[in-house]
Amino acid sequence: MSRSAGRLKHLMGHLDRPPATIRASPTSVGLSTPTQPLKLRYSLDNNLLSPEQRLFYEENGFLLIKNLVSPEDIDKFRQEFERICRREVDIPGLIVMRDVAIAKSEFVPDQRAVSKLQDFQEDPELFRFCALPQILKYVESFVGPNIMAMHTMLINKPPDAGKKTSRHPMHQDLHYFPFRPADRIVCAWTAMETVNRQNGCLVVLPGTHTGTLKEHEYPEWEGGVNKMYHGVRDYNPDHPRVHLEMERGDTVFFHPLLIHGSGMNQTQGFRKAISCHYAAADCYYIDVKGTTQENIEQEVNEIAQKKFRVDGVTFQDTWAFRGRLVQGNRISL
Repeated sequence: MSRSAGRLKHLMGHLDRPPATIRASPTSVGLSTPTQPLKLRYSLDNNLLSPEQRLFYEENGFLLIKNLVSPEDIDKFRQEFERICRREVDIPGLIVMRDVAIAKSEFVPDQRAVSKLQDFQEDPELFRFCALPQILKYVESFVGPNIMAMHTMLINKPPDAGKKTSRHPMHQDLHYFPFRPADRIVCAWTAMETVNRQNGCLVVLPGTHTGTLKEHEYPEWEGGVNKMYHGVRDYNPDHPRVHLEMERGDTVFFHPLLIHGSGMNQTQGFRKAISCHYAAADCYYIDVKGTTQENIEQEVNEIAQKKFRVDGVTFQDTWAFRGRLVQGNRISL
């Protein structure tokens, strides 16, 4: 029997046992265990994830791995971020965002003026995060061997200015993506320092990845909402939620349909994290016209046309432009 066949047989043995014997809590977060045998839909077997880890992701839609990225790498990413904030480098395609509550304040050429870097695929140092071998081996467990890095961000959540604008509304990442299938997309989100409830850690609704893509729009918040921060219009506010408190280098992988967001940063420091959304290279683009994603398509197209001063830029074009192959072969995307 081959190694993979033997591993599959071992895993199926776990699935055939009574639910009470299945231990599915590989993270520090105590969550639900499966109540019935599960079909493995959301993960793949590449001889990395344990049966317990696969079951946990199947049931909850996320998986937290401790100490995955080294302090040395985190320091280098932080240094590059600060260089960008000081305008020492000019990165093509990079979007520098500011919190709506401080957008009209006096510009300061350092991290206090920047709440997020988006689309850093042309920055060799920051993009190195997306190709870290220890990240990719986990990504392969969810999307397969041919991997595209599709969306990159470095989040610098600022201290809340009193308007609660440092919050990120509850949302599903698939709302922003015109490619499918959803089950072959995953986000890797790495804490660049201690992340807790005080400085606005991620909040997830376990199990919501098994649902459908919901309608999103800007929430009606008194202090305003940051650009592109759409929120789920209708979800159960009583759904159990988990606050993902993490240490520097910890990385959480999560499904694009998982409903998640983050709270206010109630400290005086900046909460930093770096992330990349990956997709299987054989994913395919879809037409979102007539769907709940039409509003984000229009907004992205308007931004792209202003930025590149070219008419006829499509939603798919914006994603094809920033997608980068990081492992295997580029197929459809």
